[in-house]
Amino acid sequence: MGFAQTAYFVDGFHGGKWGHYPPQYTRYLVQQLRQHPDWKMNVEIEPATWDWVATVDQEGYAAFKAMVADPSTAERIEYVNPAYGQSYLYNISGESIIRQFAYGMEELHKHFPSMTFDTYSSEEPCFTSALPQILRGFGFKYASLKNPNTCWGGYVRAYGGEMLDWVGPDGTAIPTVPRYAMEKLKAGSTWETIGNANTNHFIRTAFQAGIAHPVGMCLQDAGWRNGPWLGKNKGEYHPVSYTTWRNYFEEVSTRRDLEKWRLSQEDIQVSLVWGAQVLQRIAQHVRQAENKILMAEKWAAMDQASLGIAFPRVALKDAWYPLLLAQHHDCWIVPYNKVDSLDWAGKVRQWTAHTIRVADSVMQTGASANQGEHAALVVRNVLPYAREDVVSYPVNQMDADTSLVVVDAKGNVLPTQWNRNRAQEGYQLLFLAQVPPMGEATYQLKKMESSISPLAKLTPDEQEWKVETDAYTLTLDVKQGGVIRSLRSKTEPSKEWVDTSQGKGFNELRGFFYDQNRFRSSTENPARIQVLENGPVRLRLAVHGKIAEHPFTQELSFTKGQARIDVQLSIDWQGQPHIGQFDDQHAKAESRKKAFYNDKYKLLALFPTNLAQQRIVKNAPFDVTESKLSNTFFSSWDSIKNNILLDWVEVNSDKEHIGLALMSDHTTTYAHGEGEPLALTVQYAGKGLWGRNYDVEGPTHMQYSLLLHANDWAKAQLWFAHDRLSNPLLVNHNRRIAVAKESSLLHFTKPGYQLSALYYSGEDLLLRIFNAAGDDKPLTVDLGFKPGQVTSEDLNGKPLANLPISDKAKGCQFSIQMPRFGIQTVRVKMKK
Repeated sequence: MGFAQTAYFVDGFHGGKWGHYPPQYTRYLVQQLRQHPDWKMNVEIEPATWDWVATVDQEGYAAFKAMVADPSTAERIEYVNPAYGQSYLYNISGESIIRQFAYGMEELHKHFPSMTFDTYSSEEPCFTSALPQILRGFGFKYASLKNPNTCWGGYVRAYGGEMLDWVGPDGTAIPTVPRYAMEKLKAGSTWETIGNANTNHFIRTAFQAGIAHPVGMCLQDAGWRNGPWLGKNKGEYHPVSYTTWRNYFEEVSTRRDLEKWRLSQEDIQVSLVWGAQVLQRIAQHVRQAENKILMAEKWAAMDQASLGIAFPRVALKDAWYPLLLAQHHDCWIVPYNKVDSLDWAGKVRQWTAHTIRVADSVMQTGASANQGEHAALVVRNVLPYAREDVVSYPVNQMDADTSLVVVDAKGNVLPTQWNRNRAQEGYQLLFLAQVPPMGEATYQLKKMESSISPLAKLTPDEQEWKVETDAYTLTLDVKQGGVIRSLRSKTEPSKEWVDTSQGKGFNELRGFFYDQNRFRSSTENPARIQVLENGPVRLRLAVHGKIAEHPFTQELSFTKGQARIDVQLSIDWQGQPHIGQFDDQHAKAESRKKAFYNDKYKLLALFPTNLAQQRIVKNAPFDVTESKLSNTFFSSWDSIKNNILLDWVEVNSDKEHIGLALMSDHTTTYAHGEGEPLALTVQYAGKGLWGRNYDVEGPTHMQYSLLLHANDWAKAQLWFAHDRLSNPLLVNHNRRIAVAKESSLLHFTKPGYQLSALYYSGEDLLLRIFNAAGDDKPLTVDLGFKPGQVTSEDLNGKPLANLPISDKAKGCQFSIQMPRFGIQTVRVKMKK
């Protein structure tokens, strides 16, 4: 009689100080390792936990630290997720993902200097398509795409066998154990696959599928006291061997000729209670803090490079930590859970407020004193491309002189607009500035004669408002709630963008109010349209209407020279609405069908677009996905589709070579399908995970933007368009720069590339460049100074290659090459 084949199991723990980690739990982990010498531990503990453990459990901390340092015991412990805040990753920026790993690994090395990071694995669906190149950049060798025991928030598509090469959008590959094609979702569960324990059924089915070394997995919640996970349930397979992921890849699996799987973002099948107000606000806080701190780093780098003002390294680093914690997966999936006397949503407000305060202090934002005649306004652009954008500058009421106009360095009068800002007891000065790449331009306020012509021609009446700006002509239907009945671009005036054949309005609000058992629409009530401003720089209209009994306002902004239409939506909820597919009041956790899954029934902002043969394209961290979904709708846990809107989603037409991009101020979901137009999720109010009521608490406020464009998303430079929205031109208040000549710190000489980050590391300037939509031909970067050396490096700071420098009259240039969706870090050593 032959011996049975061995199966394998990855056991360990996840959680931490912010994730239910008891004060003296570390000594329990040490005790279990000593008590079970054949047991292996895979660790996903938040890195910040160890500072705390060192004070509350000195004995356990010292013992665990010794085990990690001792080669004879270290081989039984593998740290599989060193990310600082252990985010879902798909819901944050690519640069935030890099900082999650960089700061997390740095923190862990303070406590465990000899620790290596070889395999990425997570108990939650903390995955995104661009991970292979990020992991490789940090020196990871392997990855797992399993999360068999905590699938509440989703899972990766079942695919493949024992091992494969997970190929990222840039072509980087990493050996990976997937959720096997035969690894089904577990019957009677909404949080497990059959791989969460080594049952006879799971292992024998794996053998039959040709998986010679099947492996199950469970990273237990920190705080559980099960000891080793297996051996407590009937029907478990034997023999089984516990393994670290590192050991499994290097010593167990014999698969080396691996199938290539170019995983799409849509293969990461994830869902949260999108549209719920609490989650919406969390996502908005995180997005605002992400944008601010990255902009502040660029700002401070410009200050040091140009003026020698010391880069505020400590302050900015300390501002990153709370932001990374605000990206923690628990903030998003259990926002009402208490932590540190606040719920997660409260902690996110607290954490991101600190990040934003630091960023604002670095950039010295706010109204400046003495804005009288001849006052200098130095406008700064932190992007590596020249820009012509509107500057919006607050001026104190006592300093405002609305007879002043803005002139450039050559004395040319610029379109200037003064708006009364009653909320702040002051004025908003708007003017159209031209600023060089990553540089500054100086303007002055002067008393001069100037003709003030409004941007828009308005033709209002009781039935409709006709609006003509420099970019668009449109018609607002007053009787139908102020929806846009017609929209045409000046660049192609014969093309009507609004599809009226579906009986749905463009910019209509529509959702299922289940207490009323029917869909309600903003078109049911007439609107009142108000002109908030119509100056030479910007038109702002307010559409006041009602959705059911709830008043709303949509502020539509059109800016001179800008193809983007910006919308600010506010809904003043009357009482407690219930919006969604059905009342989930008595649903059990095991019930696969849940009301919050189906976006078709949530309150949506609709954009029926007159495009033939429509397809959807959407961005993701360091990636763009061309959707393969016939529609975005699902209603149960076992049929999740990835309908995530990170920054932008686009509906386009291959036939017409045009498209409409929709940009959001926060990570949320979009909707689209046959008979269903592109739509943005606005509100869900009802039962969420674990039966929790996701109510509205005060008004809903959100912003979104629409951009009509020619060509595809790449040629339309949608990444750059979103960068402009996220990095506004600002007035620099540093008096030392007020007399500086226009200059550029650096310039990308071809479109399609994004400056993901710019900051100082020691005395060196670090650039991170993302090939957002370009070809794979080299990018030439112009520097406005002469450095000592330019080197490419990996994400750990290991040098990869010296980049040749060519001198120019005012500085120098270098070239760097990367594939589409590739990222590269460049270190510029400054001359001393």
